[in-house]
Amino acid sequence: GRVAAVCLFGRNVVDRYHVADYVAELRSLAGTDLIVAIDQEGGGVLRLRDVPFPPAAMSLGAADDQALTEQVAAAAGRGLRAVGVNLDFAPVADVNSNSDNPVIADRSFGADPDLVSRHVAAFVRGLQSEGVAATLKHFPGHGDTAVDSHLALPVLRHTADHLEAVDLPPFRAGIEAGVAAIMSAHILMPELDTALPATLARAAMHGLLRTHLGFDGVIVT
Repeated sequence: GRVAAVCLFGRNVVDRYHVADYVAELRSLAGTDLIVAIDQEGGGVLRLRDVPFPPAAMSLGAADDQALTEQVAAAAGRGLRAVGVNLDFAPVADVNSNSDNPVIADRSFGADPDLVSRHVAAFVRGLQSEGVAATLKHFPGHGDTAVDSHLALPVLRHTADHLEAVDLPPFRAGIEAGVAAIMSAHILMPELDTALPATLARAAMHGLLRTHLGFDGVIVT
């Protein structure tokens, strides 16, 4: 067997020249079809800072120019592709519906599901037009938490109707735009599973994402 994919973190990045050489070496060992992923959302979540990168998603949402969002994402895609990265863990598809959210905030395009949906789809189109796969996150929606899921397990007691009206529309829009991957949220939604976080809950990953939304691409934890 061989490694099929890697994810680069900040500790793997010096500058674009270093990353390009590093990725080329990885592909010489693992094969030219190696998937190389990185978190390059823009704003405060960046790994590479000397290639074109987006501003915070909320600023693009505030501008509310879908063509601009698509062009920004395409430019970011060209920068990533130039150093050999072909999977970006972006865009954030969460609706920032909680002003106390400590982990999403300006990573979201905004608080309105329709606005977020439009810009998620535009970002997906722009990024993937340059040969870099996009990833929607964090399914089924991390926008209403007041807890950082890197530190503890948030609990969201949303009803199915709330999910349909607020959290799912941006994911549906991204899927319709042809997004390659979706990243799960490490949050507990008792509406879906009373014991397991969404990442581990069949009702979330299979029932809601695969069956209800019809997503047949890659799921990333």
